[in-house]
Amino acid sequence: MVGAAIVRRLACEDCEILTVGRDEIDLTRQDEVEKWMQANKPEAIFIAAAKVGGIVANNTQPVPFLYDNMMIEANIIHAAHAIGVEKLQFLGSSCIYPRMAEQPMKEEALLTGPLEPTNEWYAIAKIAGIKLCQAYRRQYGCDFISAQPTNLYGPEDNFHPEHSHVIPALIIKAHAAKIAGDAQMEVWGSGRPYREFLYVNDLADALVFIMQHYSAESHINVGTGDEVTIGELAQTIIDAVGFQGELVFDSSRPDGPPRKIMDSSMLMELGWKPKVSLDQGLRMAYEWYLNNSDHIRGA
Repeated sequence: MVGAAIVRRLACEDCEILTVGRDEIDLTRQDEVEKWMQANKPEAIFIAAAKVGGIVANNTQPVPFLYDNMMIEANIIHAAHAIGVEKLQFLGSSCIYPRMAEQPMKEEALLTGPLEPTNEWYAIAKIAGIKLCQAYRRQYGCDFISAQPTNLYGPEDNFHPEHSHVIPALIIKAHAAKIAGDAQMEVWGSGRPYREFLYVNDLADALVFIMQHYSAESHINVGTGDEVTIGELAQTIIDAVGFQGELVFDSSRPDGPPRKIMDSSMLMELGWKPKVSLDQGLRMAYEWYLNNSDHIRGA
């Protein structure tokens, strides 16, 4: 999702875009990464590749969320240094912050408390990537930076019924309930936790902006500054989908952290702001799902 959005955004820039498909290289294999880097010699790199998923996936697949992500980032960052890449940007996640971090979460909250248990495997891998960029900057002077997006959604999202994040999961449920004419739609959890969401095209715009205007050891947050409860999010989604039934919340399911919003003032003070509202973004995400649902089911 993020990689595709970055490619769309870079089409507006005067640059040659190099991409690497899953069928071309296994990024967990160091030799394959090093051979590609030596052959292509990119001048700048966005590391968007990662093993991602929601609470269920994180809880049931701790090994790939930790191992695969550490291998991907280590192989790319090390090879980038070896061939003299001019600038590299590593993408983290808001889950790097402690479960009970002061809200909104500032960059300096990193490593100040225990992580959220439902996604700690992914978070630890992402923290390692941030620290690896910092280590190469300190030891070798590499212009390697890290950006930490908030929760994302939009075109090319993962619409797997079990392993997706909250927005695509709710879009799938709402669409199925609408088609079936159901009176109710179940939402996992209490609906009370607060979350922040960023449309992926806005993220891509922010990442290009950061690449052009930021160079420092600290990672930098990328968010909207706005938050909604999961219950409010679910209502906005069923409105976008056109489901007329009732929302029912299953409080036996895990909620995750009670509140998670990032302080993106560092980025916004540099001059960047998001353009897509949550309501507009959710309608566009649902439209993309409708236009690609046959492909998704066949994947």
